[in-house]
Amino acid sequence: MKVTFTILLLFSAAFSISAQSTWKAPSAAKTIKSPLPVSSGDYKEAKKIFTEMCVICHGNKGKGDGLASAALTPKPANFSLSTVQSQTNGELFWKITNGNPPMAAYKEVLTETQRWQLVAYLRTFKK
Repeated sequence: MKVTFTILLLFSAAFSISAQSTWKAPSAAKTIKSPLPVSSGDYKEAKKIFTEMCVICHGNKGKGDGLASAALTPKPANFSLSTVQSQTNGELFWKITNGNPPMAAYKEVLTETQRWQLVAYLRTFKK
């Protein structure tokens, strides 16, 4: 019984990691550029948005371990992983904009500027 549980737990973890890495933005998203100057990211505003909209799933440190994460499949992305940090800003912006269940789409919820601010904020989770 213990072995079966361990195998199921490992399979679950592997599926979760695999699901995070299989959600790809379309290739055209790679070239989307932020209209904001590189230094204009309003850190306080982005942190506020992240806290209000993202922490519940992604957790305070962006590790994908928020309160709701246990009930979600696939699991929320861990923003500190290289699989996330290696994506272009355009790819991250596209994912925030369009979502992919259970990840919500924020095109109608956040302004374009707010979504770009979030992209800049996600970069702060880099290991």
